[in-house]
Amino acid sequence: MQLTPLRHLVRPAIAALVLGLAAHAAHADQLDDIKKAGKIRIATTSSTPLFGYSDDKLQPAGSDVDAARLLAQDLGVQLDLIQVANAARVPTLQSNRADIVVGSLSITPERLKVIDFSTPYAVISLIIGAPKSMAIKDYADLNGKRIGVTRATPNDTLTTQNAKGAEIMRYEDDATLITSMVTGQVEVFSSTPSNLQEMQKKAPGKNLEMKFEQKAFDLGIAINKNQPRLKEWIDNWVKTNQKNGKLNAIYKKHHGRDLPAAVQNPA
Repeated sequence: MQLTPLRHLVRPAIAALVLGLAAHAAHADQLDDIKKAGKIRIATTSSTPLFGYSDDKLQPAGSDVDAARLLAQDLGVQLDLIQVANAARVPTLQSNRADIVVGSLSITPERLKVIDFSTPYAVISLIIGAPKSMAIKDYADLNGKRIGVTRATPNDTLTTQNAKGAEIMRYEDDATLITSMVTGQVEVFSSTPSNLQEMQKKAPGKNLEMKFEQKAFDLGIAINKNQPRLKEWIDNWVKTNQKNGKLNAIYKKHHGRDLPAAVQNPA
């Protein structure tokens, strides 16, 4: 009988142990880590009107910011708020620079491939807007027009897919998109009603209005994959604060309207 040298048995065992430890680390319980640290790092957007932005005192403000504060309070830990550009929301989560994202992230099939989402905590409508003088009723009317969008958003995806004959201008954040519309760099935009309100405030003479709704999306709190306990806690937190009305009150305070009944009464 031929005996296998000990070194040939030990090396694979060590390799398996290392891989096992790495897998365990990758799936470490983030909820316990947050509680032990006494702090939760929550990313929000830095320039999305009504959701997440800096106020006139350069302090974080918006419905997402208030929701993040409530979540940290209910979890019993301090809040470390991280303001990021729209395109950096998912990368910030995946690179572990934030524990979760409360940043007006629409729940989409593409995003669900790489991150998890909570039960919907809010909603967002995507719209096409332009001056009142422009006759625009659907995507066909956008042919030949220059349209501004925020990069790496569902607006970008929807407009690119459906406005084949338009010139798409992509901007890194909502604030830059708003500026481009106000200053006339683009003549049409795809964004949200809250951004339309900001444009109307900054340039009332342009007579900007919503032309048509592209789509309505549920918004979810973004969580890294393989964090079942953290996701369960956040799902329960969302459902509790939908049923007691706190999340609706936050949304109405900033957006001037109630959340849809289906969002306020999760299953």
